[in-house]
Amino acid sequence: MLRTALRNVLAHKARLAMTVLAVCLGVAFVSGTLVFADSSAAAHRAAASKNFADIAVTVSPKDPPPGAAANEQTSVLDDALARELAGVPGVAAVRPSVDGSATLNAADGTPLRADKAWAHLGAAYVPGEDGKDSHYPLVKGRAPTNGEELAVDSGTAAAGHFRVGDTVTLATDGPVMTKRLVGIVTTKDSRVTAGGTLALFDKATAQRLFATPGHYTGIDLSATPGTNQSALSNRVAAQLPADRAEATSGSAQAAQQATNVDMQTRGYKKLPLVFAGVSLFIGSFLIVNTFTMLVTRRTREIALLRAIGASRRQVVRSVLWEALLVGLAASAAGFVLGLGFASALPDVLGTSTDPLPRGPLVISPRSVVAALGVGVGVTVLAAWLPSRRAAKIAPVEAMRTAEQPPSATRSRIRAMAGLALLVLGAGWLVSLAGAKDASEENLQDAMLGCALLLIAMIVLAPLLAAPVIRLTGRLTGRFGIIGRLARENALRDPRRTAATASALMISTALVAGLAVIGNSTGQALDRQAAAGLGADYVISTRTTTTGVDPAAVQRVAATSGVRTASAVTDSTLFTGGSVRNISGVDPRTVGAVMKLDFVSGSAKDLGPGRIAVSSTVARENGVSAGGRINAGMGRNQGFTKYTVVGVYKDNPIAQDALGARTEVAENSFKPGSVQRILVRTDNGAASKTTERRLRTAVGNNPLLKVQDRRELVREAAGTTSDLLTLMYGLLAIGVVIASLGIVNTLAMSVAERTREIGALRALGMDRAGVRRMIRLESVTVAAFGTLLGLAGGLFSAWAVSSLANGAMEQYSLAPPWGTLLLICLVSLAIGAVAAAVPARRAAALSPLEAVAEA
Repeated sequence: MLRTALRNVLAHKARLAMTVLAVCLGVAFVSGTLVFADSSAAAHRAAASKNFADIAVTVSPKDPPPGAAANEQTSVLDDALARELAGVPGVAAVRPSVDGSATLNAADGTPLRADKAWAHLGAAYVPGEDGKDSHYPLVKGRAPTNGEELAVDSGTAAAGHFRVGDTVTLATDGPVMTKRLVGIVTTKDSRVTAGGTLALFDKATAQRLFATPGHYTGIDLSATPGTNQSALSNRVAAQLPADRAEATSGSAQAAQQATNVDMQTRGYKKLPLVFAGVSLFIGSFLIVNTFTMLVTRRTREIALLRAIGASRRQVVRSVLWEALLVGLAASAAGFVLGLGFASALPDVLGTSTDPLPRGPLVISPRSVVAALGVGVGVTVLAAWLPSRRAAKIAPVEAMRTAEQPPSATRSRIRAMAGLALLVLGAGWLVSLAGAKDASEENLQDAMLGCALLLIAMIVLAPLLAAPVIRLTGRLTGRFGIIGRLARENALRDPRRTAATASALMISTALVAGLAVIGNSTGQALDRQAAAGLGADYVISTRTTTTGVDPAAVQRVAATSGVRTASAVTDSTLFTGGSVRNISGVDPRTVGAVMKLDFVSGSAKDLGPGRIAVSSTVARENGVSAGGRINAGMGRNQGFTKYTVVGVYKDNPIAQDALGARTEVAENSFKPGSVQRILVRTDNGAASKTTERRLRTAVGNNPLLKVQDRRELVREAAGTTSDLLTLMYGLLAIGVVIASLGIVNTLAMSVAERTREIGALRALGMDRAGVRRMIRLESVTVAAFGTLLGLAGGLFSAWAVSSLANGAMEQYSLAPPWGTLLLICLVSLAIGAVAAAVPARRAAALSPLEAVAEA
């Protein structure tokens, strides 16, 4: 029987190729998604991590104690301390460092990766005794030697299109600077190699920018071989002023960093894992469907083996050996293909100026296990079930017919199970209608409900195939006898039709549901921005720890076409254990740039000790206009009783609270700073000319964003938009696999119906008619899957809309009818394209040879 299995594998090469391709793509989809998930998470961790491999101890400064004299405000980390630490027993080398953040403009003047918080590393080039910095080997030019010079890494030079000798504009924390690029370096720093930028300054300039003259932000110590890090850390700490500096071992820093980074990057693992589950569904359906048809076609062959003496167990074992051999070969090929898929995704989803973090592919044991589970496990299971059924058929009965329709009992059991799952899934989703927010628990419930609904549709698909296809068959019937034949061919085996359409159904349901949620979210964000923003432009810092150059505020106000420019200082407000955002505004101009809908009170009474709060903050703290709230503002660690002069409806532009700008700026983390400028133009409209003038007014500072209302909406949807892009990209692969399933089904169906097609040709049907019949059959199957998928996707999007409404008051269901129509057309086109090869093969059959085939 083993020899029989080997012969069967090699006897039908075309069938073998289609089967291997089906398993290969299923494995590639699953393993590629898992490898991408692990690699993406690792790259994000690398982008936020410092490498402590060669660091035994790091000395860091402490903030000076409250009330310290002016001469004690500077760091104690200087050259004298570095020389002293070099003499500590066990210290092999000392490397002072000056690190900070520097954001650059590319050669064309646009900010370079400015929205990536992890991407902007600034540092000092600290040469050793040989005049070189081993951390940053030069590959071109020389090191910076004065405040007018700069070096960058090779990745930054390529992304920004810089060459040695170019003038580079950049900013660290304030006005724009220009420096001449004198060198290009390489680095092993994972924060840079993952896609960040590196700007290197001479030591004195870096100290002036990121610390204070003559002082460092850290001192890294390496240990002599055999030295215990903890013991060395204790010896170093004994040499430090305990209230001004601290020593931490490299291993302790690495452990703490790993914990922090894992918390930050936890979300990057979840989404691809969801799609790994989806890919498992789609890939498994393709494999199961292929092997079910394969074994069904061989019912007569199995019957012949039974007739000449093979037992049921031997027959089943022969098929399982065949499936195992095919599964192993296809799994290996699919895993390699999956690695290519995983390595290509970052390039597909990122751009040269806004890349995803990059890193090496991470191949975890679960990826290998998943590949074998899908490629071998699913394949063997897919072969076992139909072969077991076929082996039970009496040889004489199997020789008489190859079609064994399901029994009435099995159909009733399927219907009952499908209806039970449908009621459970739909009920689960409907129960979320009363949800008040999009908490993680509610989101998990929504995902479970959607999964149950999809499973129910898959179980019920064979029972729904006949009525749905008869309904859509009215359209194909317009093509005459050819259309009716196509419809009957699709109805011939509802189980096969349903299995073929299921992969397309799952992809369509997910794409349609995401399209509805994405469009509804976009419109809600647009309404939210329109409801809260009275300004035409917002100029803002990219982080709350930086500020707008005060001189730039005056230049913006004096810009041609600007009617009002209102400065806003952003800070934090601590209220009863919650951290809220407060906007410091000018009460005289805030009404012109913010659309505030006050429930009670107004903004005109803002002043020292008087604030206005949003409805949410008022509700949480049980206050109203005229009441008092105990809160701490910004750097002020003490709590103060503030009088609430007004309560306004939640407004993303105003944030959680409003205060007088003078008071908020005094207590902000960067005292006296401005984080936003809200601009009202003369004609109330945005234009490229006005935007260029405003960018010029702020010196083309890469730390600042100049955005109109449309760009603010796009930024607010940034996470959602990136999420949807990733989802669409992964689902596109699912659609490709679904189309292959249709190709597989039709190819095997054509092989099964060779004599039938020959008879049609003999009766007068020409080749064009045969091709049209096969294409119409494929389109009918695709239409069936598309209709079920649309119904499931729309219902799921409607059911979970209450979660989005709880998180976003302006959210309402808004189906993108144009996009949904496009989804339908694309699905039907996939059906037509998938039929091309099988239709050509069917049309090429010789009538006499086809009729004569046994």
